[in-house]
Amino acid sequence: MEKILYIDCFSGISGDMMVGALIDLGLELSYLKNELKNLNLNGYSINCSEIKIGSIKAKKFNVKVNLPQPHRNYGDIKKIISKSSLDADVKKISLGVFGLIAEAEAKVHGIDIDKIHFHEVGAVDSIIDIVSASIGISKLGLDLIYCQSIPLGKGMASTMHGNIPIPAPAALEILKGVPVYGGNFNFEVTTPTGAAILKFFVTNFSSIPLMRIERVGRGAGSRKNKDCPNILRLMKGSLEKELTSYENDLILISTNIDDSSPEILGYLLERLLEKKALDAWVEPIYMKKNRPAFKLCVICSLQLEREILDIIFNETSTLGVRVEKIKRYCTDRKIKTVKLPYGEVKVKIGIYQGREITFSPEFESCVKLARKIKKPLKEIYRDAIFFLSKK
Repeated sequence: MEKILYIDCFSGISGDMMVGALIDLGLELSYLKNELKNLNLNGYSINCSEIKIGSIKAKKFNVKVNLPQPHRNYGDIKKIISKSSLDADVKKISLGVFGLIAEAEAKVHGIDIDKIHFHEVGAVDSIIDIVSASIGISKLGLDLIYCQSIPLGKGMASTMHGNIPIPAPAALEILKGVPVYGGNFNFEVTTPTGAAILKFFVTNFSSIPLMRIERVGRGAGSRKNKDCPNILRLMKGSLEKELTSYENDLILISTNIDDSSPEILGYLLERLLEKKALDAWVEPIYMKKNRPAFKLCVICSLQLEREILDIIFNETSTLGVRVEKIKRYCTDRKIKTVKLPYGEVKVKIGIYQGREITFSPEFESCVKLARKIKKPLKEIYRDAIFFLSKK
């Protein structure tokens, strides 16, 4: 079964909330402290205490800065992490999260990415938050990370750059393509650090999937809110596959086109699939006045909606599209390489309730072999299924 983590950020997310929740989930503080020693960064200490937010217990993670620290730019942070003795996977994750923040800050302030001084994020506490979260996620050994839509809050915040609107400009840049909403908050609930952690780690933004929960971790935030407990919840478990696996919150985008050539639509389908659309096709239809036309249909994840719409509007003459939320159910899949007397081909296998139920030779693999040995494609398809059944 696939290991899954569901991030329930109903009250937003920050770096310290994520680390607190990971510790509550089972990340040992002593292990974290030992791993952080590999960072070779001085002038700080960490602690984690259990507190109550209303009637709910949660872990509050704190970084205390003991010595004056310099303002650091992205280049400085890359050197600190790259030259450290941290695990290679933790380095990669930490640099990835920082990279998202640096790109966003550089775009907002119009400065070269390696030279920008993003003071709040360059501080020791933010470095520790991000590296600690990377250590915790890496140790969990997850296959999938899901998350709900992200609340942003509203208002104004005071920073080293002066007063800025909430959501922070950098947070908005980071969260492009991700489902968000304002929420009933008159303050910042999702920080740029929290936004970058979600953008880097999350594989699917949706409601809670069919899963078996094994453990729950709760991380406390710093701001008090009488209307909503300031807590981040993590649910660790396994994706339940007794019935089937599915992806929630997919969307179906469709539009009718009556003035385009087949060549243009063929190119459009290629572009859509290159952009990771899950499926794309055209259907022949008749429109008003009995005009022959095509209906373009695209299935994609919610976070790809804007990119897919950009392609459709730029590549076609349509003036509008329809967007529907759908739920897709699918079997598990795996690929097997089948050895034939004259070569090898790949076969896609569908698995349902633990049983192999469908077998489909991979088209490109079979075509490549057919051209190589000058054998009819239909015979390679037939042989692939025959030799697979003999195993």
